[in-house]
Amino acid sequence: MRRILVTGVVTMLAAAGTAIATPAAEAATVQPNVSYVLVNRNSGKALDVYNLATTDGAAINQYTRNDGAWQQWRFLDSGSGWYRLQSVHSGKVLDLPTTADGVQLVQNADRNDSRQQFRLADSAGGQVRLINRNSGKALEVWEWSTADGAKVSQYQDLDGANQQWQLVALGGGGTRTFTNPIKRNGPDPWLQYHNGYYYLATTTWNSTITMRRSTTLGGLASAPDQVIFNLAGRANGCCNMWAPEFHLINGPNGNRWYFYYTAGRNVPDYNPTQRLHVLESAGTDPMGPYTFKADLGGDWSLDASVLKVGSSLYLMATYGGDGAGQSNSIQRLSNPWTLQGSRSRLSSPTLSWERQSGAVNEGPEPLYHNGKVMVVYSASACWGPDYKLGLLTLTGTDPLNPAHWTKKSTPVFQRSDSNGVFAPGHNGFFKSPDGTEDWIVYHANDSASGGCDMNRSTRAQKFTWNADGTPNFGTPARLGTTLTAPSGE
Repeated sequence: MRRILVTGVVTMLAAAGTAIATPAAEAATVQPNVSYVLVNRNSGKALDVYNLATTDGAAINQYTRNDGAWQQWRFLDSGSGWYRLQSVHSGKVLDLPTTADGVQLVQNADRNDSRQQFRLADSAGGQVRLINRNSGKALEVWEWSTADGAKVSQYQDLDGANQQWQLVALGGGGTRTFTNPIKRNGPDPWLQYHNGYYYLATTTWNSTITMRRSTTLGGLASAPDQVIFNLAGRANGCCNMWAPEFHLINGPNGNRWYFYYTAGRNVPDYNPTQRLHVLESAGTDPMGPYTFKADLGGDWSLDASVLKVGSSLYLMATYGGDGAGQSNSIQRLSNPWTLQGSRSRLSSPTLSWERQSGAVNEGPEPLYHNGKVMVVYSASACWGPDYKLGLLTLTGTDPLNPAHWTKKSTPVFQRSDSNGVFAPGHNGFFKSPDGTEDWIVYHANDSASGGCDMNRSTRAQKFTWNADGTPNFGTPARLGTTLTAPSGE
């Protein structure tokens, strides 16, 4: 696996009148014999051999991502941290004919000279910039265009979003790969694989509920968000849509998706109007259409999820905790949209690591393995870097009885300073397409100063199981690290 050289102090050397940029320190990695799609951060579109050309001098522009060979690039090592980018479609490499701003990026036969050599400079959130060796300038989508066919050129390295690219690894030798994040600005993610597609919904913090889908996990990064429901006009259901989840449940109306979310009126600062709500799909398409089904409870609540134990359904959520701090609750459901009986406390922030930046238990999520029923929850407060995951295991028979749950004394997933991952939490779980692997989806921040806001990004990684049947989530992966895609893609 090759190391890629990243941005830092760049020395300009005069050599026969040509400016040569010298790479700086090490960072992320690329793999040989792996094809990458390069997705522009500003436009969400891919670097593309325009009109499927195979000739020298053909334009390289941007186009809607389709993962065709004309959008796939391999990194050829030129030594000392420099690479040529070779088109899988044409076999030719990227070439900048001059050092001028605005010159059209083209493809040409591989000469391995400085016009065709690039280094990768790190940008925030796992994005990279491609710096040309001959000019010292960065590849960019010209004039910030978001249109198909827009020119790709070069300009002074300003680290703008139109100069930033996500490397989406498609794999080599039959193995598909991807890199995190799978959605930028995607807090509170919920992801499911269904009928050949990954479906992802995250907090929007406005009056719309959106979802995106892709046939590959990596493809979610550039998939468009589609509005599936609008909350505008609802008395207490608008706005600030938060913490969405969708569950396929065989209820009184047959198999339907039930979409749970938090929303409340637009008010300053801490929002006391947040309540739980649920939509019902017309059929079995996760994208809907949906109709509003019910309000769930009349007081402040967040982070709804559904637990199934035997034939019984339970609504788990976060509430004020009856004086015990922000706690998780559980209540029986007579059907997917109707609460039954009284609410019980599921867990409260009783351990020191649950109270590091605020006494919080929230975001309870169901996890099942070999007959064991578990709940993974988020602890501490999301505005600090020590937001993390804890584990409850049902060791009795009654989910409504707090004494029948056993809390693990230590966190099961937490920050990794060495990998630059902070405040990992608010998670969900999904299976690989072939059903053989278990995956966690979660949000996290890129720095210890990151907040509880829309800058959190969605990440995913595979996890394994301990000998006692509890999950082993490992360490959160660094953004930009090449990961093997879920089995069966």
